[in-house]
Amino acid sequence: MDTRPVPVAGVVRTAAAALARAGIDSARVEARLICAHVLGIDQSRLISADGIDDAALAEVERIVAARTGEKVPLQYLFGRAPSGRLELSVGPGVFIPRPETELLVEWVLARLPAPGGATRPVIVDLCAGSGTIALEIAHARPDAHVHAVELHDAALQWLRRNAEERAAAGDTPIEIHHGDATDPGLLPELRGRVTVVASNPPYIPMTDDLPADVLGHEPATALFGGADGLDVVVPLVDLAASLLAPGGLLAVEHDDTTGAEVAAIVERQGRFGTVEQHTDLAGRPRFVTATTPGDGGHDGHKVDDDNDEVDTTVQKGTAR
Repeated sequence: MDTRPVPVAGVVRTAAAALARAGIDSARVEARLICAHVLGIDQSRLISADGIDDAALAEVERIVAARTGEKVPLQYLFGRAPSGRLELSVGPGVFIPRPETELLVEWVLARLPAPGGATRPVIVDLCAGSGTIALEIAHARPDAHVHAVELHDAALQWLRRNAEERAAAGDTPIEIHHGDATDPGLLPELRGRVTVVASNPPYIPMTDDLPADVLGHEPATALFGGADGLDVVVPLVDLAASLLAPGGLLAVEHDDTTGAEVAAIVERQGRFGTVEQHTDLAGRPRFVTATTPGDGGHDGHKVDDDNDEVDTTVQKGTAR
């Protein structure tokens, strides 16, 4: 019996053809990603790979079958997803990080006070999901005291896992709160002390059509924000206003059809000064930012504060 490795190029072609027949966009790109993942190499090294042995070929075929049959997201099949500077663990029950959120993270990082001050910036990530916003900020700014709030149990497990992985990798640990971003009584100990509130809440209007791999697998609680996509945004903005210190920053991602509405919600809240709308790389409305009046000279957390991870429970209502 011939047990020589199968040439990678042939496996890529076969996988790409199967994916294309199933209506998968960018079938060849996905086929290359699958083969590189199974071999544990970068895509750029596929051309020089010796080949795929029987065990690896069986794993490629398993992933392709799950992708073409049940339309399982590729990130779930890999168990990992890129998130800006990081790679996070993901799977059933948690929203998969999207590149658009990285623009919001970069906006926040560019506007944080310079490191080395007398106080640590305090960041609150509402509807944290896998921890994309919280963990990216903690990675880029070791001096920050980052809080991540998540309500739903499945997503909370992924958040905890990713937080543990990043702490083990040397990042400053974050604090995790099991709570509801629409609860006006959330995080009373941080009232008026927060430097930035950032959020990628569930914001898709219920009327939107979504691809099968999204609608069939990612949690609806992380996707949909009611009929108009604003059910979570409205109370979240109120909560953010109560948490932020003078000169504090708000950044909220939204559906590409609701930018003006989200900006109006922030303006009507009455506690924000400058309100701005931002677009994604495709030029579509993507997130709104705002600043509370004041000079930003808040108490914050002194640099020597203990930042051990804390898991608190303040569960109420429903939010991502």
